[in-house]
Amino acid sequence: MKSYDCIVVGAGHAGIESAHAVAKLGCEVLVLTISTDCIGKLSCNPAVGGVSKGHLVREVDALGGLIGKITDKCALGYRILNRSKGKAVWSTRAQVDMFSYPETARSFLERVDNIEILQAQVEQILVKNNKVYGVRTNFGQDFLSKTVVICAGTFLNSKIHIGLSSFSGGRLYEPSSDKLFSSIKRLGFKTRHFKTGTCARLDKRTIDFSKMIEQIPDRDVTPFSFTNAKISKKGLSCFITYTNKKTHRVILKNLKYSPLYSGKIKSTGVRYCPSLEDKVVKFSDRDRHQVFIEPEGKDSIEVYPNGVSTSLPFCVQSEFIRTIEGLEKVSILRPGYGIEHGLIDPRQLYPTFESKLIRGLYFAGQVNGTTGYEEAAAQGLIAGINAALSIKDEKPFILKRDMAYIGVLADDLTTKGVDEPYRMFTSRSEFRLSLRESNADIRLAAYGYNLGLLTKSDYKLSLDKKEKIAESIEKLKNKKVVFANKRISLFDMFKNPKVSFKAVERQLGEKIKDLSIRREIEIIAKYEGFLRRESIWRKELKNLERIKMPRMDYSHIDSLSKEVREKLERFKPSSLDEALKISGITPAAILNIYNFIKYKKPKS
Repeated sequence: MKSYDCIVVGAGHAGIESAHAVAKLGCEVLVLTISTDCIGKLSCNPAVGGVSKGHLVREVDALGGLIGKITDKCALGYRILNRSKGKAVWSTRAQVDMFSYPETARSFLERVDNIEILQAQVEQILVKNNKVYGVRTNFGQDFLSKTVVICAGTFLNSKIHIGLSSFSGGRLYEPSSDKLFSSIKRLGFKTRHFKTGTCARLDKRTIDFSKMIEQIPDRDVTPFSFTNAKISKKGLSCFITYTNKKTHRVILKNLKYSPLYSGKIKSTGVRYCPSLEDKVVKFSDRDRHQVFIEPEGKDSIEVYPNGVSTSLPFCVQSEFIRTIEGLEKVSILRPGYGIEHGLIDPRQLYPTFESKLIRGLYFAGQVNGTTGYEEAAAQGLIAGINAALSIKDEKPFILKRDMAYIGVLADDLTTKGVDEPYRMFTSRSEFRLSLRESNADIRLAAYGYNLGLLTKSDYKLSLDKKEKIAESIEKLKNKKVVFANKRISLFDMFKNPKVSFKAVERQLGEKIKDLSIRREIEIIAKYEGFLRRESIWRKELKNLERIKMPRMDYSHIDSLSKEVREKLERFKPSSLDEALKISGITPAAILNIYNFIKYKKPKS
């Protein structure tokens, strides 16, 4: 029987990145998936990126991963989110063709040497002397390997709920991996279940788009992969509509049929992406909630009504969806549903995502309690890299919190664990001004190249960009102009919020055409003071236990989320170090509290 260097269980976003990384680092990989037709399948919304998630996509790409390249190839249109805020926290989101995405993902894997793909369901992890040595499938066949990466997504001991009806399944019409979950539990892992869900799919031919607000794709966007020169100028629009009081009345009238409110679902759901029934109950003061009608494919009649995720009965879904403006006569193609899925406590993992219990056994993606394609891809990449490095007996690759959002993700999961599905936010990083989308390749491409995941030509693209930015900034610093009755450098003039790039170019006498370079120069100039303050904060982090927290009303700190305030009031930490150890308290929140204490000086 053939033995492999690594077996990757599952071929979603985590599995794709794991398999690709291991193979590119010269190791033999076997990918085992329940369905070869579902490699890279988009289970929920037909989009990649978003606030902070776009950062993860660009970081994975900078390290040599695939999600950015696949997305660019399947994109239907891009938008920049957070435009009302400064450019340093802008985030890119792409609508993608969810039908071509799996085909493209599979083709990327099939072009890589050292990867074999087999359709089979893994039922048991094989372990001897606390070291993994392979897996057993539903064929009764054992596959041997030096390492195993579990990327089972929402398929571990999973149950689907539509109203009060429920049945086993990891995705609609796809089987749950119950025996694999039992095998994981027998190995001594602490496990639990989380709840997530998705919405119904609609027939766009039965939608009245004239009643909705059109959202045209942005044109001033750079591709997710820094190796791609530009985006396609053609794109499909999304449309915005809203729920209303009638929608909410239908939902409230039928809450007794909701598995979430009848007590049938007992697992913790996603705080920041709740079902519509959850939003109607918890935000009863709101008369309406936004709904985005998103295209699912270039040639598909199917659309995704983002914002109406639900596990209510199908008949109730039909009723409340048709109360929404523009959807009065809509035809529903597939019902929405809730799903409970198993996961492990990620505190049982090292930052490499290797298990502390079983050597050579790695976990990545939603099995670690996260939610989202992007978080899964980031974990899969790190797990794959480290699986390959362990095979080659080389030191592990660990990104720290101040190096990347991927480092924030790994640190949060493996040190604090999860008490609800984990979603990345820019607020989770205390260094979010330094860790920008626009400089992901500059920060991380050297690591990707040194690991062997980036080609020399791709790495040179990043080096050239870095050099051009440095040269342009040097020119701005050397060119003196009169501004506000003072003779200053163009760089100092550019710091003024009212000074545009075009004004600087006129004074400089030359144009900088590359959009990514323009944005980086502007950020470096206009955020210089904030970036310096962030550098000081890095040094202060070493002394958190010395910074005491006086008694205060946390509602006075506007930048703290409701979740953070609730936990601070509950645990009443006496120092910033104590506060940081509380699950759900982000280092970014600690920074905001630190600044409040230092500059506002609350009374004790």
